[in-house]
Amino acid sequence: MEIHLAPMEGLVDPTLRRILTSIGGVDQCVTEFIRVSDVPLPRRVFHRTAPELAQGAVTAAGTPVHVQLLGSRGDMLAVNAARAAALGAPVVDLNFGCPAKTVNRHRGGAILLQEPEVLYQLVSAVRGALPGDIPVTAKMRLGYTDKSLAVECAQALEAGGAASITVHARTKTDGYKPPAYWPWIDRIREAVKVRIVANGEVWTLADYHQCRTESGCEDVMLGRGLIARPDLALQVRQALAGETVTPMTWQDFHPWLVDFYDEVVADFDGRHAPGRLKQWLNYLRLSYPEAETLFRLVRREKDIATIHRQLSEAAHLTATVPAPKTATAIV
Repeated sequence: MEIHLAPMEGLVDPTLRRILTSIGGVDQCVTEFIRVSDVPLPRRVFHRTAPELAQGAVTAAGTPVHVQLLGSRGDMLAVNAARAAALGAPVVDLNFGCPAKTVNRHRGGAILLQEPEVLYQLVSAVRGALPGDIPVTAKMRLGYTDKSLAVECAQALEAGGAASITVHARTKTDGYKPPAYWPWIDRIREAVKVRIVANGEVWTLADYHQCRTESGCEDVMLGRGLIARPDLALQVRQALAGETVTPMTWQDFHPWLVDFYDEVVADFDGRHAPGRLKQWLNYLRLSYPEAETLFRLVRREKDIATIHRQLSEAAHLTATVPAPKTATAIV
């Protein structure tokens, strides 16, 4: 059984990968996608998205980092996949799940789920360009506007040489609206021989168990649920080991949040640090009432030092407002 950290564009960057894998419970993670168009990409592009390549393609906690590519030209995907492997990527993942309009408009991500034969060609091209010991994996949704080609798409990815397939249990049209259709993952799992990883709408330990039951998958990828509850993977580990599940308290988690903010300030010279902190707090407030209180304190603040002071003082913050009750509070 493995727990994977999802590649969430604009959210799960190297800093957040380091924090979440250091908290524990995650077996592997995937980078945000690297957009491939019609040119070989320079080394700096790979290292900007996956700086872990310079340290053995693992996070500080030793968790493997796979490099994800997105595009629709097999020749260029192949060239850039070979470059990623030469730079140390242990696995090359292909993105066929991104629902963003700008990405889809340029024939990237989920729009390709309308063309199973193209999926086959792209995976085949990448598989043929890589050394035999570097696996190709893929991430897909259940379809673009509907689920009619879900099984066929997974079979095309398998035929092309994908060693495993992560399935986000919604279509592009569904976006991130609940529910996730986990039984559809089971249909796909029954139709292929490669490993299938279930993904979508796992916010709690109960969701995790239900997802495994309905999808039939041993392996699960956690996305927004792990962002909102950073110790969710640890809770899963405790439950499966028969141990008493002890959720991380706000006081236990707070140093990690300070660590995150300090690194973002250093990495971006402070320019984007306030926004990145608010972005994470927007998820954390689903699990921690204290995060809701802190979110309201810093929501309109832009001064880096002021936010740092408010964040530092939040270690023993008393919740003054309730956290949102459901995940639908996150847009």
